[in-house]
Amino acid sequence: MDVKTLYENLKKIQEPKGYFFNKDKDLVFELLDSLIKNKERYGYMACPCRLASGDREWDKDITCPCEYREEDAKEFGACFCGLYVSKDLHEGRVEARYIPERRPVEKIM
Repeated sequence: MDVKTLYENLKKIQEPKGYFFNKDKDLVFELLDSLIKNKERYGYMACPCRLASGDREWDKDITCPCEYREEDAKEFGACFCGLYVSKDLHEGRVEARYIPERRPVEKIM
């Protein structure tokens, strides 16, 4: 799969759920390319902003969209890597903020 196809597929799935791609399309395409590479490398699309172990079960919390996305988007307007943003951030009602790492320390390599 190429980046543009992944972009279109995910956009159709995520926007109805209230998650939008970051307006920085260069960043989005770079992150999507990294997701594709992680899929080729590990067999699953691990978050490109975190170090994957190669163990699908261990990394299920960081398989995109990660399990932290919803909480991050509610609290900070975007997910940790900035790929997805909330509707409020997308429409300019809130400003982007620093997003702290939520992944437990024992899972960070």
